[in-house]
Amino acid sequence: MLLSADLSPDDKKLLESIRERKVQLLEEIQQLKDEIAEVTNEIEQMDDGSEDSKNNPKTKQISIGKKKFNMDPKKGIEYLIQHVLLQETPEDVARFLHQGEGLNKTAIGDYLGEKSDFNIAVLKAFVNLHEFSDMILVQALRQFLWSFRLPGEAQKIDRMMECFAERYCELNPGVFTSSDTCYVLSFAIIMLNTSLHNPSVKDKPTVERFIIMNRGINDGGDLPPELLNSLYDSIKKEPFKIPEDDGNDLMHTFFNPDKEGWLWKQGGRYRSWKRRWFILNDNCLYYFQFTTDKEPKGIIPLENIQVRVSTDKSKSHCFELFAQQGEIIKACKVDKEGKVVEGKHNVYKMSAATAEEKDEWIKCIKRHKLMEGSLQVVSIFDVKRDVQQRIVVDEPFRRDAVSHSMDTSLSQELQAAFCEDLQWKKKS
Repeated sequence: MLLSADLSPDDKKLLESIRERKVQLLEEIQQLKDEIAEVTNEIEQMDDGSEDSKNNPKTKQISIGKKKFNMDPKKGIEYLIQHVLLQETPEDVARFLHQGEGLNKTAIGDYLGEKSDFNIAVLKAFVNLHEFSDMILVQALRQFLWSFRLPGEAQKIDRMMECFAERYCELNPGVFTSSDTCYVLSFAIIMLNTSLHNPSVKDKPTVERFIIMNRGINDGGDLPPELLNSLYDSIKKEPFKIPEDDGNDLMHTFFNPDKEGWLWKQGGRYRSWKRRWFILNDNCLYYFQFTTDKEPKGIIPLENIQVRVSTDKSKSHCFELFAQQGEIIKACKVDKEGKVVEGKHNVYKMSAATAEEKDEWIKCIKRHKLMEGSLQVVSIFDVKRDVQQRIVVDEPFRRDAVSHSMDTSLSQELQAAFCEDLQWKKKS
């Protein structure tokens, strides 16, 4: 055994470094164990683990309805109403949106902003679910803007902020002389948030400028300077937080899959085999490089797809997915450069570890084909592209009655930055 006295100074230094790194690794391992235990506990609370709950048709229909909503809000609500999972009342739909679990916050905002009579009634019911009593305006705005994401169209935002202002004034009588004052000041606060915290805006407004900008908005009178000072300080210290998008995260799909496990998948161009972790749910096959990945490497929709036993010279226990009439399967994957590309397969060949596993996969896939109301596939990648390509505001936000307070204060630079904020780009 080598004693430390026999080591050179460089060796001793290296040994000490290794020991320190060992301690760090052990701490990191323990931290990971704690995090895994916490996540496991959360999953157990979300799912009672019973087979009846997992295979409950109502649970499946709710999951499908939420995903339909995230792709097309109107169709999602229609689906849930048709399957008697929602009542066709503004109050029931509003409660569903307000609870929001698994729903895309951008889709919620788009639905609430629509101008049909029913959607406007849902918006009012949704706003009435918020409790703004005894809150300063900034606090109320923070709560309200956390429950959805502002859409990009000025008219939609106008309707939302009008409902917000009416609700705030109803719960806080005497704070403002009218809801119009609250409406204009709310927009001023949102614009202030953009101008103070968006790096694209070089000319940062001072509190004096913010006070000047809001002169005369209180039915021709001025708001108390101490009120505007406190609003300015609140936004300067803490910007509005952007809500995370539950519906864009496919983890809700992966918590309770119908089937999951390792399979070998044959590639298309080179016919090489790669081991992938597969998850079957919502009429789609998702595959990952590792079980810990949050987003799939690829998605294979099962719409109009058949499954059959197959053979291969190099692999056993094979089966394959194939499109009817030899058509290309409408799948997508991430290439080596991280770009989303469409698959060009008309057949996907898989290999299981055992004959029993192969038969179980075939059985589960066939059962999915019999499910009523299969979901039109839209991948997480399509959702992200849609968000990135969203059309943003193309005009300043204002009403003719109060335009003097907003129109003179919005520089082109600030308008552009606000439009950028409305795209809700995630910072790297």
